[in-house]
Amino acid sequence: MKLKTELHDQLADLVAGEGLELLAIETAGGGSRTTLRLVIDGPDGVSLDHCTSVSRQASVLLDVEDPFSHAYTLEVSSPGLDRKLYGPQDYARFAGHRVKVRMEPSYREQRLVVGELAGFEDDTVEVRLDSQEVVRLPLEKIHEARLEVDWSSVFDGGKRRP
Repeated sequence: MKLKTELHDQLADLVAGEGLELLAIETAGGGSRTTLRLVIDGPDGVSLDHCTSVSRQASVLLDVEDPFSHAYTLEVSSPGLDRKLYGPQDYARFAGHRVKVRMEPSYREQRLVVGELAGFEDDTVEVRLDSQEVVRLPLEKIHEARLEVDWSSVFDGGKRRP
């Protein structure tokens, strides 16, 4: 389910008031098991305090606007280490990072592409494979793209212990 544009804009303004950006509004589940997830980010990341503040304010707004005719759960979260890439601005911003791109089932070429995000131009995402081949993927055929996490640098700060 997609929220009304006016409500989306109000939520984006609320998040911007905290010095953050509303990356996405996602819904999952159905009926009383519906989850409404606000994905937020900021220049220095997102803290638990940010999520709590946005959640409190968004709850008040959503109680007034009442976007669902049934109970639902509100979640406010950061995009995470393996963040999704939501649009052209993300493909440009994260050039040089490793990505995993899943294509739509109707896409007849490679369905899963993993490599370095080489760029974005003319609604086409370029990914450099480990073989150094550059694959061009039409943005409208991408089902989901995420950053690949370098777990070794996460767990040991990129430094190997003897």
